[in-house]
Amino acid sequence: MTIAIRDDLTYILLKQIGSAQGRGESEIRNAAEEYVGRDVPEAELLGHLDYLNQREFIKAEFSGEPYGGSELLPPLVAFQEADLTQKGRKLLQKMETNPPKSLHQEGSAVPIASKDMPFLEKVMVNGNMEDIFDARDITEVVYRIMRDVMTTEASDRVEAELHKEVLPTEDKTLQTEIADLWKDTNPLVGLLSRVRQPLRGPAPVGIDGNLFARRVELEGSLPSGVKPETAIAGVFSATKDELSEERIQEIAGFLPDRIRGIWESA
Repeated sequence: MTIAIRDDLTYILLKQIGSAQGRGESEIRNAAEEYVGRDVPEAELLGHLDYLNQREFIKAEFSGEPYGGSELLPPLVAFQEADLTQKGRKLLQKMETNPPKSLHQEGSAVPIASKDMPFLEKVMVNGNMEDIFDARDITEVVYRIMRDVMTTEASDRVEAELHKEVLPTEDKTLQTEIADLWKDTNPLVGLLSRVRQPLRGPAPVGIDGNLFARRVELEGSLPSGVKPETAIAGVFSATKDELSEERIQEIAGFLPDRIRGIWESA
């Protein structure tokens, strides 16, 4: 059974686990059901808790082996209790500052609107990062390497579809469009990239999957514990939400071997 992770229910679970009102299964379930106004299916509750646990927003204890958050067999898995991690507290603080819109709507069976989340928040959450500025910097690096393997014409077509703000914020350093992250901030490098041929093929002449990931690791200053493939997937997932199917397929044709696999599964 596949479930959709919901931002509103995620918020309620984080808030309950982080409170002093109980962190066991019954207290968490009661808080969730009080909010949604009905029984929460076991698979849905377990899926959300496993999702938060897998991404280290909570430290949960299960009996049995939960696996991945979207496909679970409830009879084989039982939740016991959980604590909020430091990473989870930061996420809760961000959500409290800007609560999910569905919390204020009539009824509450609203699926997670991951597509409605601000771009950089999606990169941060999906890329297992704790800082919005890390998400911005790593996005710029991933985009730079993507442009390196693409033609200028294809890059321009991608940029044309990325005119959306990266994050609603009063912080002027983050007041920009996704397209601004796509463009190179160094004018000279940007000019040279428009006249050279795409760097495709095996290293060292071209950029293969290993070199792509290695450059993200070296140029992106990844947070401790974040693998380059995880960061790449976070950027890819958020980016695909902003692109047409035609652009998605076009980009896939330029990406090297295993990086294309990350793109297609993101």
